Amino acid sequence: MAGDGRREANAATVLRTVLDHGPVARSAVARLSGLSPAAVSRQATDLTRLGLLRELPELAGGGGVGRPQIPVDLHIGAIAGPVAGGVHLGVPGSTFALVDLRGQVVARRTYPHDGIAPDALPAAIARELRGFLDAHARGRPLLGVGAAVGGWVDPAEGVVVRHDALGWRRRPLAAELARGLGGRTVRLDNHARSIAQSEILFGRPAARRSLVHLFVGNVVDAAVGLAGVVHQGPGAAAGDVAHLPVPDSTAPCPCGRSGCLEATASNTALATTAVRRGIVPEPDTFLVVDAAAAGDRRADRLLRERARAVGRAVALLLDVLNPDLVVVTEQSSILEPDYLEEIRGAAIDLSHVCDDPERIVSPHAGPATLPVAAGTVLLNPLFRRPLETSGELLPALCES
Repeated sequence: MAGDGRREANAATVLRTVLDHGPVARSAVARLSGLSPAAVSRQATDLTRLGLLRELPELAGGGGVGRPQIPVDLHIGAIAGPVAGGVHLGVPGSTFALVDLRGQVVARRTYPHDGIAPDALPAAIARELRGFLDAHARGRPLLGVGAAVGGWVDPAEGVVVRHDALGWRRRPLAAELARGLGGRTVRLDNHARSIAQSEILFGRPAARRSLVHLFVGNVVDAAVGLAGVVHQGPGAAAGDVAHLPVPDSTAPCPCGRSGCLEATASNTALATTAVRRGIVPEPDTFLVVDAAAAGDRRADRLLRERARAVGRAVALLLDVLNPDLVVVTEQSSILEPDYLEEIRGAAIDLSHVCDDPERIVSPHAGPATLPVAAGTVLLNPLFRRPLETSGELLPALCES
């Protein structure tokens, strides 16, 4: 690699090393990354000028021989550090967030979709999101907005190819949101891939080697990451596991078969069953989780049934792909570890290749998983190509 390519790669290496180890002295960055001290110094200077790194002279060691080592860290100051906007578009509502360069949520709010037709959603979300960003960025450089949504998404085109629950086909969602946000940069991806990328960027080290992410919500889909890259496949269609067969399930599916994963374990299926059993008065998964937390044994039993169904699907994914890590985004298991243990138990009982339940985990961000993942849609290109991407976002960075 030569010229600008090597410079970009070195900048990415420095930025990632500081993400992993900061605050850290430049000499330590060189040792940890394998780059020369001169290369680290050049790239740290460039990244500081761009507003992505900052020096912390107050943490410099004193009393030794030679010049003090001034640590550098990501620019995450509460007043001046750059932030990314994030929006997760769910079926019943959206979640807005501001996320800093370490993937920490600075501000967050929910926006219910009650009474809004699917065709009117992008404009309504953009309007509300613009007010949220204006209120909470408070003069900090806003790099742009990452958007995550279920269904088949083509991130290169910024298009929702298919979202069955919302009835969208070839929806140019990124362009619609950007227009409603006054022309700000908007990047779009599928929510399962976004969470997988968030795990690779900010989560457990094993995720960088290989992971499978299974998302169980109103939409059920998945993502696969190898060597730090989330697989998209031709047409960005990878990850459709809605019709993965769940062993022992007889739930009817609109596709005409029975036992499909989405028909068995989605929030829609769970909430419908809860109403039928008289556990909750209306089909709302949050009400089921709340009822279980309040001691309702019927709600607890239903959530455990779903967890075991999810675990059986996890066993199939483990056997086919054998990743270092399986990350499961499922509401009850994020909030209550007992349900994660149910998923693990069912998966280990059926898997032919995995006997280690610790390989099956909830997302690192816990209840903040979706807003962090949305912000990651924008931040991941910044960490992979900081000089090039900063050029695209330069107006925001220059505001600092």
